[in-house]
Amino acid sequence: MSMFTTCLWFDGVAAEAAEFYVSVFPNSTLDGIEYYPEGARGEAGSVLTASFTLDGHRFLGLNGGPHFTFSEAVSRQIPCRDQAEIDRYWDALIADGGSESMCGWLKDKFGFSWQVVPAEPIFRAEDGPQANARVNAALMEMRKLDLAALEAARRGN
Repeated sequence: MSMFTTCLWFDGVAAEAAEFYVSVFPNSTLDGIEYYPEGARGEAGSVLTASFTLDGHRFLGLNGGPHFTFSEAVSRQIPCRDQAEIDRYWDALIADGGSESMCGWLKDKFGFSWQVVPAEPIFRAEDGPQANARVNAALMEMRKLDLAALEAARRGN
């Protein structure tokens, strides 16, 4: 287990987000819920934090209010073994209000950014600059990544 915990700031939906993420990623657990006490900034008895672990990575969802929101400046990469895994994560994370972006990036229904990418490098030094330029041109046209199309571009097809 890592010594680091990623804290995600939410506006009242930390528990819902934690439950959603735990349902999407294997080897994941909802570890605990803490509630606002009497006299705190938030409504007493409402969820303050939701602790969860996604495949060994600890997170804390904090219901801090509307003051801060997510941006693409911070995202999590999901290295995928194959197209089926890319499709599964992509579909799950854009469901119910998520949105597609370019080059394998998306925002989930909570506004958090993810990069659903292959585990292997997209650009390979051994392929040379021309092949990598073709791969880059194909990549720039994609939302969800298509591994077969990237490979075809690499080969010049």
